[in-house]
Amino acid sequence: MSTPGLWHIAEQQPDRTAVIDTDGREISYAELSARANSYARGLRELGLEVGDAVVVLQPNGAELLAAYFAAIQSGLYVVMVNWHLVGPEIAYILTDSGAKAFLAHERFAEAAVAAAEEAGVPARARFAVGSVPGFRDIGLLASGTGRQRPEVRTAGSPMLYTSGTTGRPKGVRRPLTGADPDEVPAASTWFFGIFGLAPFDDHVHLCGSPLYHTAVLNFVAISIQLGHTAVLMDRWDAEEMLRLIERYRVTHSHMVPTQFRRLLALPEEVRARYDVSSLRNMIHGAAPCPLEVKRRMLDWWGPVVTEYYAATEGGGTVISGREWLRKPGSVGRPWPGSTIRILDDGGAELPAGEVGTVYMKMGDARFEYHRDRAKTEQARVGDLFTLGDVGYLDEDGYLYLHDRKNDMIISGGVNIYPAEIEGELVMHPKVADVAVFGVPHEDWGEEIKAVVQPADGVPPSDELTAELLAYARARLAKFKLPRSVDYLPELPRDPNGKLYKRKLRDPYWAGREHAI
Repeated sequence: MSTPGLWHIAEQQPDRTAVIDTDGREISYAELSARANSYARGLRELGLEVGDAVVVLQPNGAELLAAYFAAIQSGLYVVMVNWHLVGPEIAYILTDSGAKAFLAHERFAEAAVAAAEEAGVPARARFAVGSVPGFRDIGLLASGTGRQRPEVRTAGSPMLYTSGTTGRPKGVRRPLTGADPDEVPAASTWFFGIFGLAPFDDHVHLCGSPLYHTAVLNFVAISIQLGHTAVLMDRWDAEEMLRLIERYRVTHSHMVPTQFRRLLALPEEVRARYDVSSLRNMIHGAAPCPLEVKRRMLDWWGPVVTEYYAATEGGGTVISGREWLRKPGSVGRPWPGSTIRILDDGGAELPAGEVGTVYMKMGDARFEYHRDRAKTEQARVGDLFTLGDVGYLDEDGYLYLHDRKNDMIISGGVNIYPAEIEGELVMHPKVADVAVFGVPHEDWGEEIKAVVQPADGVPPSDELTAELLAYARARLAKFKLPRSVDYLPELPRDPNGKLYKRKLRDPYWAGREHAI
């Protein structure tokens, strides 16, 4: 029996709240579906056909979700663009995806105009929420088309672009299924089931990260499809999150370790001020979580903190809070239907406890990087693929990650994993953020460099460097110690916590070939 999704809920429970928008306005299922229908009909009248792409450059909000659900019921690929990108980067995505329509927001007007011009998007296919020069008001996309469902309805799909930290981003484009968009995919219900989330079980989802991120979009869209109200934040703030949890009795969210650290940095009296007893499953991934941060969150929120490791391309692991206390540092066991293997550089499988490259797959699912068959094949061994992470499986099948293979430091022939060093240094009270990587060394090949973002009010100094290195010496073997520390006012992370380490590392290797 299929699960009734957005459009069925809109018919059966039209006044049910689908979204709490960023301004606190409540959007009903009837209102959200009607807006999605209008956009879908407008895109069809514009000439978009099944298999075409629409690009969306918008902040979190009901407008973005209406555009998403318009594409999902029209057989379109919908590309959510990272709004931190500049005009030429967005133009590349418009061109690479073959976008037939571009839906932007006035907040990003300058980048939107530059991208549309460079990519040659026709004026008739440019629409904006608010005022953007050369773009038509998005209301015109829906005007005169009616609020009924479009005549042709077939399931579309997100087309997510990888972050592109090692070159041009690549679109992950899956074949369209031809399924009925009124039927929630069994995979969505199954995926939420991994985290103990079921249809119509009074869950409330809090979205504090940008919806251009794969997992964030999935969690919000599936929540709405399963009858869970989604509470949207425009920009994440630690205390505001606690306020929203209490106000709307939030039960689940998708978070990153950076947010945990900022929550823990709140004064104890602030944290104690808010009732978080409604929480059932606070799910995190996307970046390594220092062990001490995880322990402190479990102490505060209880065993509702669940970690997972996954890929846009498919497959992953999960571990509950209770399991993690038994297996600290693990990212869990494979999901049902997912396969995790550890392979050596020759593609041979390694036994439990031996470190190698992590490969995975999800059932028989296949994907390809859009217009990049070479990258697709490079990431595969047989029907398995890798994100380039290094780790091992223990005797019980729990996965432990060491680092990204490309981030690994080889110093004097010894493999050193920066994530371990970062996890120790970031717990120093004078450190707000830290990145560790290898820099050139004539004898050893590479030596360890730490780049630190000091905590607010802490000035960089030789004394601070000495204090941090002494702190590290008490916690790490000598061969893992940074040989030098540099300082920056802020490290380059995206809002989901992903560190753009290459931006930090590359200047040190300018004019030289990287050792990896």
